[in-house]
Amino acid sequence: MNNIFQDKRKDDSPLSNRLAPETLECFFGQEKIVGKNGIIRKLMEKDRIVSAIFFGPPGCGKTALARIIALHTKRDFIRLNAVTARIEDLRNAITRAEKNQLVGIGTIVFIDEIHRFNKMQQDGLLPSLEDGTFTLIGTTTKNPYFSLIPPLRSRVLLFEFERLCSENLRNILHQAQETLGIEIDEDASHYLVEFANGDARRMLNLLQTALTVSEQRLTMEVIENLITKQTILYDREESYHFDVISAFIKSVRGSDPDAALYWLALMLEAGEDPLYIARRLIVLASEDIGLTNSLSLVLAETAFDAVDRLGMPEARIILSHVTIYLSLQPKSNSSYTAIEKALEYVKHHKTIDVPPYLRASHPANKFYKYPHDYPLHYVHQDYLGKTLRFYTPDEKPLGHEKDIKRRFDYLIQLRKTRKI
Repeated sequence: MNNIFQDKRKDDSPLSNRLAPETLECFFGQEKIVGKNGIIRKLMEKDRIVSAIFFGPPGCGKTALARIIALHTKRDFIRLNAVTARIEDLRNAITRAEKNQLVGIGTIVFIDEIHRFNKMQQDGLLPSLEDGTFTLIGTTTKNPYFSLIPPLRSRVLLFEFERLCSENLRNILHQAQETLGIEIDEDASHYLVEFANGDARRMLNLLQTALTVSEQRLTMEVIENLITKQTILYDREESYHFDVISAFIKSVRGSDPDAALYWLALMLEAGEDPLYIARRLIVLASEDIGLTNSLSLVLAETAFDAVDRLGMPEARIILSHVTIYLSLQPKSNSSYTAIEKALEYVKHHKTIDVPPYLRASHPANKFYKYPHDYPLHYVHQDYLGKTLRFYTPDEKPLGHEKDIKRRFDYLIQLRKTRKI
């Protein structure tokens, strides 16, 4: 077997590399995948690893698990990094796998940061996966449904890795203490775990830096001298970006201003475009509040203009204002559901002809009844040629939609009785 991690114990290598686990017993986190009943554990025990993509946030154990597989498989293990790998490197790996196949040796090709491969490079993997020349293990922080081509996804199993919990991180930190023979004060240990924000590599990198200052005992004072501000874990190109804006919108929809303000603060602190947030609030004002308070849409639109003119940091106040206001409004999605029903009907039914008297130019125009010529500015008239119902307010609507429903029900009754 090719030991691709043989230099990991070098003193000048990153601490996260030196402390990388060598067995599943020393691997913390991802219980669903490598726990007692985890599929990867069972496949490893039989050395029957199948082609797979490990995806999830940084520092959660994707590469560490691939390393454990490399150390325990009887197959040849070839490591590539998609950032630096060239077409020639990929061809050499395939050639090596083909030679292994001739003498009955299996091959695993490990590609770190596989999302960095372009479409042509990903296509180049398909024939070898199809005929079983090698087994592929890829790791990525990107969502594979966006970053990998469908034919590649269909030939591998997808394993989602979760951010490490505090208990996992404490276990890793304890393991580091025993391996390095160091002491870490309780408050410093707590800070390291919180600082990691689910990323073990991040925690160990800070520990390594701190140990250059204090070799045997790490105190909170040492860490405070190194760190002035925790970096926010947020990347506008990662799926976490979409998760946060989703949580923000759902918090406003759920009438929880405090949760919404947390997600708003996280986005702003991480450098999210405030206009992006303002645009989403405009949609929410109509989709989730709608007719209960139509002024919400006006306020959201005004806020967008204000955010555009002011920019940060003042824009944070406007966004906070609108977030709290929208969170505390009565909710209704009747406008959203109405147009969805109408679109669904249009897609699946024959187009209805415009009645002649409603057309822009037609001799039958003389039969059109102008509502303003009648009492209450209403007259019974067929505007569709067919009875359809798309707008369906709640039986007990909230806010201003109470008045709208009352008017709507009244008009429906007038149409039925044709009193006017």
